[in-house]
Amino acid sequence: MKPKNRIVAIIPARYCSTRFKGKPLTDIAGKPMIEWTYCHAKKARILERVIVATDDRRIFDVVRGFGGEVCLTSPKHKSGTDRVAEVAGKLKMGKDGIVVNIQADEPLLESVTISRLVKPLIRDKTLEMSTMSYRIRKKEEIDNPNIVKVVVDRKGYALYFSRSLIPHADKPGRKTFYKHLGLYAYRRDFLLKFARMVPTELEKRERLEQLRALENGHRIKVIESQFDPVEVDTPQDVFKVLKELKSRR
Repeated sequence: MKPKNRIVAIIPARYCSTRFKGKPLTDIAGKPMIEWTYCHAKKARILERVIVATDDRRIFDVVRGFGGEVCLTSPKHKSGTDRVAEVAGKLKMGKDGIVVNIQADEPLLESVTISRLVKPLIRDKTLEMSTMSYRIRKKEEIDNPNIVKVVVDRKGYALYFSRSLIPHADKPGRKTFYKHLGLYAYRRDFLLKFARMVPTELEKRERLEQLRALENGHRIKVIESQFDPVEVDTPQDVFKVLKELKSRR
C-alpha cells in the first residue's frame, strides 16, 4: 500500500492582492475563481489531495462552502511559497513526498499540465524541484518584463530566469524564447528547506523567488508545457477567461 499524502497540491490564496483585491473570490461565470482552480486541480489523477492555503476567513468560508479542503495559515507570510510550506510542514507524508504549488489565479489550468510537472520527480528520486515553461508565440510578450523568461541546459535544467530578454537576440530573424509558468513541484523536505533559506541577491534584483534555489546550487527541472494558461493578474484578465470558456462550449 502506497503512503498517504504522497503527492499533494496546495493552492496559496490571499485576499489583499496589491493589483486586484479579493481576486480569488472574483466571480467567473457564476463561480469564484478559487473554485475553478481547485476543481481543475482535482481532475489531475496524479494528485491524492488538493488543499487551499489562506490567511483570510472569507476565502476559507467560500472554499468550505463548495466542499473544498482548506487550511488557515499565518497572515505574516511574504510569499505564496511560505504559505504552502506552512501547510506542507503539517502534513504526514512519505519519504519521497511531493508538494505541488498551484497559483490561485489560474482558473483554466489543465490537469495534464500538473501530471507532466510531477512525473520527473517520480522517475528521479534525486530531483528536488520542477517547474514549467511555454514557447513564446506572441511578439508583445518578448520584451514584457512581467513575462518571465527562462533558459535551460541540454538536459532541461534551468540555467537562469529573468524579466529581461534571455538569451540575447544578437541577429535579426526568427528566434525562440521561453516564458516561465509559475507552477512548481517540490520534494517536501526540500520545500521546507527552501522556505528557510535567506533571500539571495539575484532573487531580490529580479524579484524571482526561484533564483534562490539556483543561487544555492540546486537544480530545477523545466518541463515544456503544451498549454499557455490564462492567468488573472488584473480585473481585465477576467474577460480573457470568459472568452476562453465561451470558446470551449
